[in-house]
Amino acid sequence: MTDEERSEQQSVLANSAVMAAGTVVSRTSGFVRSALLAAALGPALHADLFNIANTIPNMLYILLAGGVINAVLVPQLVRSMRGDTDGGDAYTNRVITLAALFLGAVTVLLVVAAPWVMDVFLSSDYDRPSMADERESIVAFARFCLPQVFFYGMYVLVGQVLNARGRFGPMMWAPIANNVISVGVLVVYLVAFGPAQGAELVGPFSPGQELLLGLGATAGIVAQFLVLVPYLRSSGFRYRPRFDFRRTGLGHTLRLGAWTVLFVIVNQVAYTVVVRLASGGTASSDDGTGYWIYSATFLIVMVPHSVVTVSLATAILPRLSARAAADDLAGVARSLTDTLRTALAVVIPFALLLPVIAGDLARVIWGYGASAGRTDLYAPSLALFGGGLVFFTVHYLMLRGFYALELTRTVFFIQCAVAATNIAAALVLVHSTDPQHTSPALVVAYTTSYLVGAMVSYGVLRRRLGGLRTPTLLRFVVRLAIAVAVSTGAAAVAAALLHRVDDAPNFAVAAVWVALVGLVDAAVLVLMARALRLRELTTVVDMVTSRVPLLRNR
Repeated sequence: MTDEERSEQQSVLANSAVMAAGTVVSRTSGFVRSALLAAALGPALHADLFNIANTIPNMLYILLAGGVINAVLVPQLVRSMRGDTDGGDAYTNRVITLAALFLGAVTVLLVVAAPWVMDVFLSSDYDRPSMADERESIVAFARFCLPQVFFYGMYVLVGQVLNARGRFGPMMWAPIANNVISVGVLVVYLVAFGPAQGAELVGPFSPGQELLLGLGATAGIVAQFLVLVPYLRSSGFRYRPRFDFRRTGLGHTLRLGAWTVLFVIVNQVAYTVVVRLASGGTASSDDGTGYWIYSATFLIVMVPHSVVTVSLATAILPRLSARAAADDLAGVARSLTDTLRTALAVVIPFALLLPVIAGDLARVIWGYGASAGRTDLYAPSLALFGGGLVFFTVHYLMLRGFYALELTRTVFFIQCAVAATNIAAALVLVHSTDPQHTSPALVVAYTTSYLVGAMVSYGVLRRRLGGLRTPTLLRFVVRLAIAVAVSTGAAAVAAALLHRVDDAPNFAVAAVWVALVGLVDAAVLVLMARALRLRELTTVVDMVTSRVPLLRNR
């Protein structure tokens, strides 16, 4: 590795560390929220009613505007900052104004059309007369939650403006405000209404419960957006509404965004199928697994992605855009492959450790209140998600390369393959199993789809860039696989020995078991990484330990 490459990697890791720190705190508060939701609502239909309604706004935001804001605007903002005489201020003002008008109008229409919106996402089981109260409850939740569409959009847009100006931290820290409010709302809910019990676990909510949970969920998203506003001003940007949209460069952005919108539509169609299938798992059986278990386990599995991969990708995207604009394809390839190896050095060990600790980890996170004694429903989905995480990581980073090159049409066609695979696999697997295994079946479908996505996106981008240092990547993967096989084997032995002491631990003992097994895995992995000279992993370890005073002083 040259001095320039080493300097770039250190810069990317430093920027990523700021974002990762915020993400760790955010995810930790998110775990508390997840545990409280499980304790209050349980793992069955009662939980799905709220969680499906509270998820739809984010899905609709992504469908309507998320693709353009996330993937297209950052490169365009970087270009306008470099090329416009005003540093891109006028362009940014127009984008914010146009987005606010569009999102505001759409949000009003969605609230009015809430019953019809929910028809798209719910299984036909909700059409049964016996499910009338449950359907009424989920529509009420939707009316309270759908205003989140506007605030999701404005949060992401303002966050991306800050990222383009080199302010990476605030967007990663802002979700903490949402989680704090959500935790407070759930504590009030538990005090006021108590955990769901008996028939309530598969029944509707009262109007008071709907009001508290629905408005509380939306208040958290509002706070998440408002937290960013002071940082926007401190970055030197002053927002002034501008309505002169014609002949100002927005047309180019929207043309690029057209393919990204199609990409998002395809992706959300696939996810809509997943939600419908998941909603049927709990609606058709009291012992079924559904959307809540699928989404709750997905939240846990995505921690290394959010902490490592997203932070790395966000840090390198402006750099990728600048190199792509300069037609430095070798530089784009180098940045992407270095980042991919660093991400895989964290993601692969975590993915293989999950099946070893899934049962105990489920007890630690969800073994309370209404979910106590039902954590066996969570463990299979949690264990199976690891493979999907690895393939998704590769696919996700390859897409950053396509976006930097403005190849949004290519991304659309690749995502068609991913979505088609997910839909086909989900339909076949869910319909061939029982309601209790609905969530695990959907996890396997997810993994299959991103296996296809990783293979296709890597192959296409490799040809477009003239290479992605594949021999170097393969040598790294082989060495990493050896290290991880040894560390995971040691962790499995440790777990087996601990379960001889207590095979059905309570949540406190399970937490100790998870910590001990994780320490064994991490210690052996670091030793193997140093022996095999896995620089991608040892660099991350050294950076983390250098920031922890107790470890730094040893």
